[in-house]
Amino acid sequence: MPDRDGTGGESYFAERPRVRSQRSELRFLYRGELLTFALDRGVFAARELDPGTALLIEHLRLRPTDRVLDLGTGWGPIGVAAAKAVPKGTVVLTDVNRRAARLAQENLERNRVRNAEVRVGSLFAPVDGETFDVIATNPPYRAGREVILDLLARAGAHLAPDGRLLLVGKGTQGIRYYQEWLAEHWDGPIEVVGRGSGYRVLEARRRPVPSKRASRTGGTARGRSA
Repeated sequence: MPDRDGTGGESYFAERPRVRSQRSELRFLYRGELLTFALDRGVFAARELDPGTALLIEHLRLRPTDRVLDLGTGWGPIGVAAAKAVPKGTVVLTDVNRRAARLAQENLERNRVRNAEVRVGSLFAPVDGETFDVIATNPPYRAGREVILDLLARAGAHLAPDGRLLLVGKGTQGIRYYQEWLAEHWDGPIEVVGRGSGYRVLEARRRPVPSKRASRTGGTARGRSA
């Protein structure tokens, strides 16, 4: 039976999907603008906007100047939406799947996005040494728990102080387990910022770096501004 990637079992996180291309188109409204996308088999959510991805887009809560990483972009819905929300910021879209990366690039062009770029590679390899204000991901749960935990363990190093990791998933994908793992291992607060259709969006915020003044007074930068 075909999966959301339209492969009948082949992984959408393969570098070069073997399933034959079968393109389609999709449109959805975001911030009053009708966005248009090319989709294809061998890429996650090959025929529709995944409800988890839609929920994540709804709860991005971006600032105009944010630098955003769309990790595992697929055909690019999160990255395109993020780029529209950060007109003075930048977005990097990454995916190990080369067909997905080509689609994401096409979809940036379709929607006249100029403040974003697509890079090919697994997880954080394409952004080695870089940090972001927000990392948003609907990760490849079918790749297995070890891959997801590796993603979560490495995400903090790619966040700016007080940066946010946004992760979407549902119960059958183990999202409650990952929420508990984050609560135990993350260095900042964990919050459920969105729910719907069995999915939840988790926000893991990195603790801000205390300023010298805050260190002397025992407070933090966040505490002073509150």
